[in-house]
Amino acid sequence: MTEMSTTSFGDAPPDLAATRALMHGLIDLIAANMEHILAKRYDITLKPDNSPVTAADVFLEDLIQKYLVDRIPGVTFAGEETFSADTPLASEGYYAILDPIDGTENFCSGLKEWGVSFTLWHGGTHLGSMLLMPELGEHLMTGDSLLPIRSRIRGFSSSMCDEIFEGMGSSQENRVTGCAVYNLYNVVRGAFARFTNPKGAYSWDLLPGLMLALEHNCEIEVEGKSYHGEFLEPGKKYRVDIQHRYDLHSG
Repeated sequence: MTEMSTTSFGDAPPDLAATRALMHGLIDLIAANMEHILAKRYDITLKPDNSPVTAADVFLEDLIQKYLVDRIPGVTFAGEETFSADTPLASEGYYAILDPIDGTENFCSGLKEWGVSFTLWHGGTHLGSMLLMPELGEHLMTGDSLLPIRSRIRGFSSSMCDEIFEGMGSSQENRVTGCAVYNLYNVVRGAFARFTNPKGAYSWDLLPGLMLALEHNCEIEVEGKSYHGEFLEPGKKYRVDIQHRYDLHSG
């Protein structure tokens, strides 16, 4: 059920309840359009870097952008499929970052391990983030509580490189799933003891999960330095390493 709040999105940032209500509304919006999303699953084209994009990616980004623009006055929107050199990289007002379908290779191959990644900021201050996996029926958002799972599994990004092969050699259990949302969700809840992306991913892939990982007391490095919740500009890649700390978990 969508959470309700009397606080609206105006010049001053809203309370957490209003931000969570907005994100619950996103979940409802996506659920209501799943038939259309899945119908566009195999309508695939290739980007210049040879990565796939489906008609569902474009449809969902457009749907969510309209939802946000209707509810947040003057919001700056940075979506993976529409981001360009003309998109502002910083804003004193509201700034929303979205990956409509993270793990598109999984999605267009008929796998269920794909997700929606969303984060909302105001004047450089984080308001709320969400990781959603519609076909798996799971999500995590700012303000949720977790009972941590204990795991020895180390997750890796699917952009293979020497660092990944070396890391796999030193770990007892490894997983490569091809979806940042899925990887970040699992390290935050402890189903992965650690997640590493040594080649880097974009802000829309990582920032929501990083903020949730901070909330649940994971140890995070971005570009080899300790991360404390700084805004990550869209349009550039960041290398990350996240370790779950069971002794510090908020749950």
